[in-house]
Amino acid sequence: MTSSPIPTPGSTAAKSIVIQGVTSQGRAFRPSDWAERLCGVMSTFGGDQQMRYSPHVRPTMMDGVRCVVVSPALAQIEPRAYRFLLDFAKDNELVVIDPSAPAAEDFCPVPESKLEKRSLL
Repeated sequence: MTSSPIPTPGSTAAKSIVIQGVTSQGRAFRPSDWAERLCGVMSTFGGDQQMRYSPHVRPTMMDGVRCVVVSPALAQIEPRAYRFLLDFAKDNELVVIDPSAPAAEDFCPVPESKLEKRSLL
């Protein structure tokens, strides 16, 4: 798994939905390889027998938190798969960052411990 660069405004990644491996209560989601497992559901094997993640669903690390980045194009290409991913996040009470949704004033997607570390800097 590789870390992706920080999305820039206007980029496709900046418009993607991010499912964070943090529950709404601020706890790390387990198992630790949940993102790879979830993305593996939508992966294929190439002719070289290597697993290939879908270009629309990929695991990544953001600020030390395991995440799954979901392209909004998936909703048009395969609506059931898109709904499955969002339902997975909802059922497990995971934080979902959707740039197309209105921001909640009291919401901060960074776990509390990260906020404490940043405020000390």
